[in-house]
Amino acid sequence: MQQKITLLLALLGLAAQVLLAQTNNIKFEKYTLDNGLKVILHQDKSTPIVAVSVMYHVGSKNEKPDRTGFAHFFEHLLFEGSANIQRGEFDKYIQRAGGTLNANTSWDRTFYYEVLPSNQLELGLWLESERMLHAKVEQVGIETQRQVVKEERRQRVDNQPYGSVVEEAFKRAFTQHPYRWPVIGYMEHLDAASEEDYVNFYKDYYVPNNAILSIAGDIDIAQTKQLVAKYFSTIPKSNRPIYRPNITEPPLSSEIRDTVYDNIQLPALIHTYRIPAQGTPDYYAVRMLSTLLSQGESSRLSKALVNEQQKALFVGSFPLEMEDPGVTIVFGIVNMGVRTAELEAAMDAEIAKVRDELISEREFQKLRNQIENDFISANTSVLGIAESLANYEMYLGDANLINTEIQRYLKVTREDIRRVAQKYFVPSNRVSLTYLPKQTQ
Repeated sequence: MQQKITLLLALLGLAAQVLLAQTNNIKFEKYTLDNGLKVILHQDKSTPIVAVSVMYHVGSKNEKPDRTGFAHFFEHLLFEGSANIQRGEFDKYIQRAGGTLNANTSWDRTFYYEVLPSNQLELGLWLESERMLHAKVEQVGIETQRQVVKEERRQRVDNQPYGSVVEEAFKRAFTQHPYRWPVIGYMEHLDAASEEDYVNFYKDYYVPNNAILSIAGDIDIAQTKQLVAKYFSTIPKSNRPIYRPNITEPPLSSEIRDTVYDNIQLPALIHTYRIPAQGTPDYYAVRMLSTLLSQGESSRLSKALVNEQQKALFVGSFPLEMEDPGVTIVFGIVNMGVRTAELEAAMDAEIAKVRDELISEREFQKLRNQIENDFISANTSVLGIAESLANYEMYLGDANLINTEIQRYLKVTREDIRRVAQKYFVPSNRVSLTYLPKQTQ
């Protein structure tokens, strides 16, 4: 009887989740200009703001091995100005209009955006069209931004405790694929590059047929289409080949173990497991497994290692969304008086439980609720919606996954979670780094 009641509750929970996802359907319109620029429009009249964004399908994996850091460098350089925008004026246009702007770079794409009062939509479109067609790629701006990027690396990587974790893990987890070098790149490569190198990178990747213009907010669809045509339709399509690496990283044959000495006070353990690319069925199960392990104080790692055993001050597990097969990182910062070997054994013991035992129906339902909440929360702002639409279209070729991807998560079973734990979360498929304070070297 109890089993029937549990099953009924699970089915009711599933039905409620599907209904909630359907009632939060995000409507949008998608089309492509003759020059190859993809355009996605979402109307939301609830607040008088608009997000204007352009996502370029270029990240650090598109770089040459001896010219790393270009994708991230251009994230900075393309705020320098254009043929029609004076140097240093790009930000001021947005500030004077009462808006905000920023950009970010990953292994796979570069994303620029402005959030503006909706009556300033045309300003955002003009600025982004200038960035795409008339950006200043010349020596004075290049040298200025070289120094900016060097300072950023010093602050975020070299002088930040545990700041080198991703870089150190990736260069061991990947030997062939360009994921092996850091997004921020190596400063000697930026120094060695010529102005021609930078100009060619701009001509190769900052073209309409390598971009998605995603606009969300208080817009009139017909009027917005006219403005998009005005500012973007005359930008010429590129006929230069766009480099997409087609490199299959060989599997790890055994665990890679190493020690990194860092400017830290407390040791840490970093386990980097190789996993499939985002959008694959196993990726969704891996994502749910990571949520089970580390999201919230009641998660398995936090409850066992921080609260009960007190072996760690902080633990976490997060898969990285990557276009090609990537990694998930499980880490722990060691508590005072605890040896790293003790924490590692405890971390492995918790993961072994997921490999050996099905999680309970109750814990599974809680996990699905967390995934549902995360999915909905990611799209509660116009900027979040604009970015999600572009991400889904760029990586997976289907912007409507903003409405339907949750169904992929709901298809994951308890057995799937155990299976991916057995397949991917094993010592032979990981890089294990022990971070120690430099004074112990």
